[in-house]
Amino acid sequence: MISPNFLRSANHSTIGADRIDIVEVPNIFKAPEAVARTAESHSFEPINPHYPGLRAEVEGALLGELCRVVSDLAALHFGAPRTDWTGQAWYSIVTQAPETLTPIQRMPHFDGFDESQMAVMIYLHRTAHGGTAFYRHKSTGFEQITEARYPTYKAHLEADVQKYGLPTAQYIQDGAPMFERIAQSTNSYNHLCLYPGTVLHSGVIDNHVPLPSEPKSGRLTINGFFRPA
Repeated sequence: MISPNFLRSANHSTIGADRIDIVEVPNIFKAPEAVARTAESHSFEPINPHYPGLRAEVEGALLGELCRVVSDLAALHFGAPRTDWTGQAWYSIVTQAPETLTPIQRMPHFDGFDESQMAVMIYLHRTAHGGTAFYRHKSTGFEQITEARYPTYKAHLEADVQKYGLPTAQYIQDGAPMFERIAQSTNSYNHLCLYPGTVLHSGVIDNHVPLPSEPKSGRLTINGFFRPA
């Protein structure tokens, strides 16, 4: 299922003032079209109030493979201990119309305070939508939100909203005036991006391009959250 060459083809970079580690792997699956066809056999539904679309859990065999991939990449590129990892992953399709987004969906987000947690995105679509963008919060300079930073971030973000108002009901682009984009993942078919769950990020969605709900024509990705077992 996973390409045997994924470790050799991985690209490691650091972004932002926080020197955040990002790892990208082209051609992660040996047969990506087969993985996409498997996604088509699932029933997708909304399972998270913040995710602007539909999801279906990946199969146990694929989840196990992704845990192995994250374990190997984290040990090689993040200095993590070489151990077993656990996690959750979903086939995901962004479907929500820009004008219906809630205020929290119009801003970059982070996945939680667990600093050992890693996030994975695998792009399995050929739409005009993009990959994943990473952001800095301008008034604090924060690019990652830890539990210690959160009270300061929350207070400054609330002050930003008082000053600038809520963002327009659309998918975030450059992040102005409250945020600035600092990097963006490669958006290639069958491409994996691995990054810390604490980093501010958002999917790159073109507000003028349709968002079909079918896996074959929509912005299909696999996304997951992983941590050492």
